[in-house]
Amino acid sequence: MTVFETIDNKKRYRVLNAALQEFANHSYEQASTNRIVKHAGIGKGMLFHYFNSKEDLFHYLINHAIQFINEHYVVQLQLDEPDFIERMKLATELKLKIYRAHPELFNFIAMVYVNEPERLTELEMRKLQDMQKNGFTQLYNGIDTSLFRYDIPTEQALKLIQWSIDGYQQEMIGILKGKKLDQEDFDPYWKEFSDYMQALKTAFYK
Repeated sequence: MTVFETIDNKKRYRVLNAALQEFANHSYEQASTNRIVKHAGIGKGMLFHYFNSKEDLFHYLINHAIQFINEHYVVQLQLDEPDFIERMKLATELKLKIYRAHPELFNFIAMVYVNEPERLTELEMRKLQDMQKNGFTQLYNGIDTSLFRYDIPTEQALKLIQWSIDGYQQEMIGILKGKKLDQEDFDPYWKEFSDYMQALKTAFYK
C-alpha cells in the first residue's frame, strides 16, 4: 500500500480524476502536473509526496485503470444469457453505465493503448491483453449457436454483430463526450439501442 492509498477517499478521488483527465486530454509529454494539482486542489509538493515523479503517477494510473475495469466490468461479464445478442446488449449497457460514471478512466486507458502503447511496460501490456482475452472469453462462452441462420457462418455472424455493437458504443461515446452525464436523459439512447439489437436479430437469427 502506497502513501497515496492511505489518504482520505474524497481527496484521493480528486487527485485521480484530475490526473486521469490530464493524461487523457494531452499526450504524456504535454500533460502538466501544474494543471493536475490545480484541478485536484492540492500543492505540487504534496503530489510528489504521493508519487516520486510524473512517470510514477502515469504508471500508477495505468494499473489503477486496469484493476478498476477488471473488477467493475470484466468480472461482471459472467453472464448466464445464452442469446449472444442479448448478452452483448447486457455487456454494452454495463460498459456505458460504468463509462457514464467514470468517463475519464476509460478515456485515459483508451488514449494510452491507442496513442502511446510504447509507454506501457511489458507487464502492463500483458495485463491489458489478459483483460481483453478474459472479456472476450466471457462474452463467447456458452452461447446458443442454434439461434443463428444456417446460410451465414456462425463465426462471421458473431464478428459482424460485435463490430456493429462496438461501432455503436464508439458513436455513443463520441456523442456523450463533453456533456454532463449526470444530467443526460439516457432513455432515448437505450430505446434506440434496443431497436438496433432487434434489427441484428432479424438479420442474423432464424
